[in-house]
Amino acid sequence: MFIDLIKNNNWDTLSKSIYNKTSSDVIKALNSNIIDIDGFMSLISPAAQPYIEQMANKSKALTQKRFGKTIQLYVPLYLSNFCENNCVYCGFSSSNKIKRKVLSYKEIEDEVKAIKKLGFEHLLLVTGEADVKAGIGYFKQVFEIIQNHISLISIEVQPLLENEYKQLIDFGLNTVYLYQETYNINKYSKYHLKGNKASFENRIDTYEKLGRAGVHKIGLGILAGLEDWRTDSLFTALHFKYLQKKFWKTKYSVSFPRLRPHTGTFEPNQVMTDKDLAQLIFAYRLFDENVELALSTRESKNFRDNMLQLGVTSMSAESRTNPGGYANPLENKDLEQFSVNDNRTAKEISELIRSKGYQTVWKDWDTSLQIIRN
Repeated sequence: MFIDLIKNNNWDTLSKSIYNKTSSDVIKALNSNIIDIDGFMSLISPAAQPYIEQMANKSKALTQKRFGKTIQLYVPLYLSNFCENNCVYCGFSSSNKIKRKVLSYKEIEDEVKAIKKLGFEHLLLVTGEADVKAGIGYFKQVFEIIQNHISLISIEVQPLLENEYKQLIDFGLNTVYLYQETYNINKYSKYHLKGNKASFENRIDTYEKLGRAGVHKIGLGILAGLEDWRTDSLFTALHFKYLQKKFWKTKYSVSFPRLRPHTGTFEPNQVMTDKDLAQLIFAYRLFDENVELALSTRESKNFRDNMLQLGVTSMSAESRTNPGGYANPLENKDLEQFSVNDNRTAKEISELIRSKGYQTVWKDWDTSLQIIRN
């Protein structure tokens, strides 16, 4: 189990190894055709910062080789902001005194209609973690409503049981995004004070359930700003390779959320700069040319524009982080999880992608294909 690997690898020791990397280590990694974990450590180290341009060029070439000149667009649909967890960094935290809402089935229909008008075919369903308010029964009803309108359905919700993931696969589930937030097992409880998410081991075990259930794609990531991003990213890479070896039929995606303003008072323990994030994205591409890399509207317009050709493969657009945000954006503004940084419309993003000589991918999966696959 991956939890054993975490317990057997000391955080501080691995962190020291990253920060002790030299220019020679970075050059060796850049000249290698296959990057191992040690090479990844070199590429995310401070020693690699003078080599960002070389990393960017190689990342661009590898991305075009594997994915061509394409960017997939997706949009999040927030179903509920109820949450039983008390996480110090999150606007949905149970300790925050905010209005709570679960979308009714009629409201979901209205949201899907509004989203379809924007052109999207890839929908990411998002909730807080509250089984009573939004559990497996609710999710199955939601899938029934939207599966005939949307080609690709992903979820970012509370950890479910293995058989529940299997049930949702039958309803059209394609991808599950689940973020460990930080792999620092000794500091995890500092940020997760209450609720199911407070158990580090239960959360890390969910990835095994996803693999055994046969989920088509698993998305991993940390929340940059909680702990040292380099060490956390190393553990993410170790986790990714562990899962890839064990569940080799599954596809994988890595996302790069950084802390954004939200309801509450938590401030990041470490600031991850744009240059840091660019370095990390390039390092992942060199580490594995097949992994999908996603960039959300948490990031600025300029940063997303620059990254479009250099390694990422999917981006969100025109995102609303509040339940009911598409059909009634002004009415439900005070329900949002965090503030969006890039406020451009999906049409504007699509036009930008085309202006760069790339193709916008609205649809690259269909539920009918999943039926055939199963």
